[in-house]
Parts: sequence; C-alpha cells; structure tokens
Amino acid sequence: MVTGISERFEDWFWARHSNPLSGWTRVPSGAAIVYAVYRRDPRLLGAALAWTALNPFLFAPPDTEDAWMTRAVLAERWWIGEEGNRTVGLDYPNACNAAGALGFVYALYAAWRRSPTGATLGVAASVGLKLWWLRVLVDRYDHRAD
Repeated sequence: MVTGISERFEDWFWARHSNPLSGWTRVPSGAAIVYAVYRRDPRLLGAALAWTALNPFLFAPPDTEDAWMTRAVLAERWWIGEEGNRTVGLDYPNACNAAGALGFVYALYAAWRRSPTGATLGVAASVGLKLWWLRVLVDRYDHRAD
C-alpha cells in the first residue's frame, strides 16, 4: 500500500517538475541563495530556499516532451531510476555534477567571505557544469532506444 502511494507521489512530482518553467526558474535559485548569504539577508535566504523546495510542485505537467528542459528533468529521472545511476561521482558525466556541486560550495564560501568575484565564478561554474551534465543526460535519454 505504501509503495503504491510512494510511486504515485513520485510520478506526480516528476510530471510537475518536468514543466520547463519549473526547470528554468530553478536555475537562478543557487545564485539567489549565494546572494542572500553575501548580503547576510535571512529573509532573502528563506525565500530562496522556500522557492527551491516548492518550485517543483507549482507547475502543471507539460503538454509535450518537446522542450529541452522537460527532457532534461525526464532524463534525470531515467538516469537515476531506470539506469540505476547516481547524480554525482567520479565517472563521466557525474563528475560534471560533482564538480558543479563543489563550485556551489565554493560560491557559498566566497559569499560568506564577501568575495563577489569568487561567488560569481562559483555560481557560474555550478550552473554551467549542471547544465553540461543535463545536456549529456538528455543526449543519452534521446538516444536510449537506439
């Protein structure tokens, strides 16, 4: 019984999160979190964290899978679920996502130290590497039947 509820919730969650508006509006979330740390603004930090957590629930499922970001979210689910992979690791492409996570940690550290250049470079590396990882997953997802 619990498994069925869990699977239905997971399907519902991923369907809504695969709306391209959900994916694209989450992209700047990391920058907003880093900026809130830089400014030492707890309200902005709370709002950015709340947005990050609630975002996947706010959008209706997309009508089609044509949008790149829709396929990126579906590819991530496929990569984790059907292919049995993790999202970070030392193997390619997961090393891109792992390095992006380290870039985000560096961005937080730089923001805390009030280094705008370091914070900006960390966020740029984080976002760039995450999108690179997703690009690779989308390519593999699109060619999975071949």
